[in-house]
Amino acid sequence: MLNELQKEIIRLKKDKNAIILAHNYQTGDIQEIADFVGDSLGLCIKASEITDSDLVVFCGVDFMAETAYILNPYKKIVLPDREAECPMAHMLPADEIKRAKKKYPDAAVVLYVNTLAEAKAEADILCTSSNAVTVVESLSEDQILFGPDMNLAGYVSRQVNKEIIPIPEGGHCYVHKMFHTGDIAFAKEKYPDAVLLVHPECDQEVQDVADEILSTGGMMQYVAQSDKQTFIIGTEVDLVTGLRRDNPDKIFIPLLSEAICTNMKLHTLEKVKNALLNEEHLVTVDKEIADKARNAVERMLEVS
Repeated sequence: MLNELQKEIIRLKKDKNAIILAHNYQTGDIQEIADFVGDSLGLCIKASEITDSDLVVFCGVDFMAETAYILNPYKKIVLPDREAECPMAHMLPADEIKRAKKKYPDAAVVLYVNTLAEAKAEADILCTSSNAVTVVESLSEDQILFGPDMNLAGYVSRQVNKEIIPIPEGGHCYVHKMFHTGDIAFAKEKYPDAVLLVHPECDQEVQDVADEILSTGGMMQYVAQSDKQTFIIGTEVDLVTGLRRDNPDKIFIPLLSEAICTNMKLHTLEKVKNALLNEEHLVTVDKEIADKARNAVERMLEVS
């Protein structure tokens, strides 16, 4: 049942002709009032389909809101909290990509959507954790500059017959770096029949012992189609919130209860209400950068 603040947000959303997009890592109370909840690919696709809303309140991190703006440059895109940044996205500035392109002039540049707009403008095509292998295989080049997540780069490298060159060295998601094989041993001892699902941003040693390596959207789909009852989830804890909501007859155990993206959690219902009322923290991207980045985003959407 919605609380009074949630009901007020829904009324404001209607009055402002707004849409609320939320990532799977948002808290349950925000997921409940969102028009769409999804992973990075799902949010990109949804952002590309926005036609009849004037205002987009993006409950995610900075690069996600930038992508929504790139796809909707004539709409208002608002972050409820302007400090909601993705540390991994900030690990790969455009200048580092330019240096890598000079070093490897024959390589195609595939960037994770988890990058800032200035980096996207240097990419040939983008990818997400759910479509990275498909995107790389769609290219004719045999040498691929891939960034910024080194673990996703490693995962892709093991799936394709191409040279994957990670940029930058050591790029990572701090949440997924929290998981270790000891956590898995502990969870498996307690739940021996559980299916272990982990994200490709996890370290390889964690991926190697997983039953499935999936994006957050992939995990949602896998669980919905599985006849298994118990799942250990190796990603940010609030994906479990959505899984439990959508699959009340199944059991979900966070691989690590401390796996929390504090950046995602900066958004609150009060800040969402303020975003609707005052339209603060508008997200914009320089036109030249946005135009270049849009080509890479749209090329990914075509492949997807």
